[in-house]
Amino acid sequence: MSARWVRASFFCFVVAGCASGPDYDRPKMPAPQNFRQGGPAVEASLANVPWWELFKDEQLRTLIKVALHENHDLKIAIERIEEARANFGIAKADFYPAVSANVTTGALNTSDSSLTHTQNGSTDTKALYNVGLGLSWELDFFGRIRRASEAARATMMATEEARRSVAISLVSDVALAYVDLRSLDRRLEIAKTTLVSRKEQVEFSKTRFEGSVANEVDFRQAQAEEARIQTQVYEYEKLVVQRENELSFLLGRNPAAIMRNRSAEDQPIPPDVPVGLPAALLERRPDVRKAEMELWSATARIGEARAMLYPRISLTANYGLASGDLSELVDPASQSWNLFANLMQPIFEGGKNTARVEMRESQQRQSLYAYQRTLLNALREVEDSLVGFHSAGLQRMALGERVTAEKKVLELSTLRYRGGVANYLEVLDSQRSLFDAEIAEASAASEHSKSLIRLYKALGGGWPMPKAEPQNQAPKKTAAGPKKGPG
Repeated sequence: MSARWVRASFFCFVVAGCASGPDYDRPKMPAPQNFRQGGPAVEASLANVPWWELFKDEQLRTLIKVALHENHDLKIAIERIEEARANFGIAKADFYPAVSANVTTGALNTSDSSLTHTQNGSTDTKALYNVGLGLSWELDFFGRIRRASEAARATMMATEEARRSVAISLVSDVALAYVDLRSLDRRLEIAKTTLVSRKEQVEFSKTRFEGSVANEVDFRQAQAEEARIQTQVYEYEKLVVQRENELSFLLGRNPAAIMRNRSAEDQPIPPDVPVGLPAALLERRPDVRKAEMELWSATARIGEARAMLYPRISLTANYGLASGDLSELVDPASQSWNLFANLMQPIFEGGKNTARVEMRESQQRQSLYAYQRTLLNALREVEDSLVGFHSAGLQRMALGERVTAEKKVLELSTLRYRGGVANYLEVLDSQRSLFDAEIAEASAASEHSKSLIRLYKALGGGWPMPKAEPQNQAPKKTAAGPKKGPG
């Protein structure tokens, strides 16, 4: 082994150092080839559609834009990114030397009884002037600072994913509340229209009762049915105001009325909704990415803890001018300087450093389990949303057919009653069935739209994903798990 090779190796060790602990690699997670309810596996996904293209209601798009600017939860998430970015800057600053300046001026008059008192009989006060620069620099041989900086960067990226998660949830929450509000409008309209017909029925029954054509029971049953529908009107009016208050909160505003589209047109539902590949959730779902960034940070903290088992080497230097006479401060004879190298090796600390490593390793395993749980939960939410979407569509179709049939039943029972063939109870049952069917159909139409929004959220939809990964990002797609780094 040549001396030149030894010198080169030593130079690389001094400059590059050695990062202790495991390097982060994305753990392998067995994911299904396709979703149970998603049909054949295709790369296209509903999540690739931006929210401003998915939602066709112009008023809804306006509300979402307001929420993205004014919602307080989103503002908090953004400030947490700023906090994490500042923490990353603090951790990264330890890479560089710390330089400080010092200026001291004063006077000294020692006691005659002091051990430092000179025996020349002089009691004059002595002045002191000192100007200096100090430098201290820890050489990161074993990667403690590097791992701490890596952990802080991963935490910062986790907060960015947390902000994205809040934004996606906010978009879906506003859309869900808006769709629900419009559904309540429709149900309230159905109840009010039904109430008008019930009032007419009460007057008709009253006229028949007073003319001794029908008995009092028919008249009182009509009154009871009118009161039942009136109660439903009051209930829907209350729910409308509460949903408006919920939307106002999401918009970051005081409770107020919400401008909305009053037309009967619903959110368009595509006949075929592609959901993409299950593996794409690793890149798209912000909660999965956040859990992965937290796992990366916890892995880097192991290296930081292990580096504390090894020596810490630092350089300190000082240069200054000191004099008892201000006029002589810049004299070359007043110069002073020092340069020291310091090595500190922990020998015995009661097992504290070893316990710190064990703690970090346990935290890393917890983060790994949390990441696995988050991914499994993401797959479950997509499957639940898929079956909910398909079921809601079928229910909506079935309830539409029921409403058509119930209208015909009411028409026939009314003719039978007025012809004296049937009693009023048959008409009353038909009225109740039709009202319940119309309310159920309106609820099913709303649920169909909301199931599409839930599926969109479960797939991580909201904004198109960037095509390129950030530079120097640690997670890798093909790795099997944590592996030991050099050192």
